[in-house]
Amino acid sequence: MTKAGIVKGNTGDWEMVIGLEVHAQVKSHSKLFSGAATEFGAEPNAQVSLVDAAMPGMLPVINERCIEQAVRTGLGLNAEINLRSVFDRKNYFYADLPQGYQISQFLEPIVGKGKIFLDMPDGTTREIGVTRLHLEQDAGKSMHDQSPHYSYIDLNRSGIALMEIVSEPDLRTPEEAGEYMKKLRSIVRYLDTCDGDMEKGSMRCDANVSVRKPGAEYGTRCEIKNINSIRNIIRAIQYEAERQVEVLESGGKIDQETRLFDANTGTTRTMRSKEDAHDYRYFPDPDLYPLVLEKSFVESIRNSLPELPDQKKKRYIEELKLSSYDASVIVSDRAASEYYEALITRHDAKLAANWMTAELFGRLNKLDKTIEESPISAERLAGLLDLIKDNTISGKIAKDVLDIMFESGKDAAAIVEEKGLKQVTDTGAIEKIVDEVLAANPENIAAYKSGKDKMFGFFVGQVMKLSGGKANPGVVNDLLKKKLS
Repeated sequence: MTKAGIVKGNTGDWEMVIGLEVHAQVKSHSKLFSGAATEFGAEPNAQVSLVDAAMPGMLPVINERCIEQAVRTGLGLNAEINLRSVFDRKNYFYADLPQGYQISQFLEPIVGKGKIFLDMPDGTTREIGVTRLHLEQDAGKSMHDQSPHYSYIDLNRSGIALMEIVSEPDLRTPEEAGEYMKKLRSIVRYLDTCDGDMEKGSMRCDANVSVRKPGAEYGTRCEIKNINSIRNIIRAIQYEAERQVEVLESGGKIDQETRLFDANTGTTRTMRSKEDAHDYRYFPDPDLYPLVLEKSFVESIRNSLPELPDQKKKRYIEELKLSSYDASVIVSDRAASEYYEALITRHDAKLAANWMTAELFGRLNKLDKTIEESPISAERLAGLLDLIKDNTISGKIAKDVLDIMFESGKDAAAIVEEKGLKQVTDTGAIEKIVDEVLAANPENIAAYKSGKDKMFGFFVGQVMKLSGGKANPGVVNDLLKKKLS
């Protein structure tokens, strides 16, 4: 059993130690060292230059946009930007790696140490160290399901720019690892340096997992490769930690190795023995000069950064007086924060936050849709809130209207008109209903007057029921208080 990063074993508690290596595809129109396109979904081998295919005599030429995006991401991670960095050759063989090596960075990466702050569900904040961010080119893709006799190679991904973002081994629970991925994905989306789409493979995660007795030296780690969703990251880490404890407690030892996670069975399995840096025979790429950046280049990027999630959350809490929870939910996604910013140009910040986090997100979650897929635009939700604000409808009726908006795509005002849902504010009409309810409930009146204050809610409910939910709640409350006093 695992709880709060502790695995309960026969010999006592074991602590998880987790570090993540995240490969984030740089958002750019062309590859790291060639002009070939990077769009997702193209026909196999339709986006391959002579450089990507490693034809003899082809020389890499650095893509300045990719450098800018890496620096931008580093600044968003509160990290050191190294004005001098070096591209190395990382030597290994895969059928889909035409050069027989990958151009990467090792000892001198473009971005050094940084940090990410996690807002945990229990209200605490965790600081997680970032070891480095380096640039490297992606490999191609081997396809083994196209033929019973042959494997096929698609080089569309070959040479695409990746940012490998490596964390310190500061994470202690699978849930923290999940929160780290959410926060990192949020940051790169705000920065517009990666789309963060794990399903399309533009963000992939390798998890390094080890266990130790609390306070002891780090144990031997295993790396779980290419996990493609936050849910699976949590599942893979939990299973792997429990597996390691079982091995250690049965007298075995953990081999440093690379493992794969099987999402169907929820288990990890051996892929290959883990290589160390010397196995790759790193050396500076002789075709590429060291990359030297001007301070002015870095500062111009720093000055162009958008307001990032942590800054936005702080502003929402201090200036707009939102709760920490509401602020965290809204800023966690760039599209959600833009939606919210559009709402508050017309409405009170707290009202807008309540309707977004409770009503809108609740319905989107049921439909498994994102804010970008919402059938209700910010303009249309603002229109619904206008009707509450001017007392055309009550908050309760507004929720019903929102349901109809989701189903029909119609405007709130049109639905209210069509369904005859306008709120009754005529005091005389409401007073008749109040008198009717009181006349029908003499025993409940006596109970209320004898001190059972909760009966007041019963009367309000009866009046709202008789009015079809259209009576103005404020007027109902005032009339009942007057007549019951």
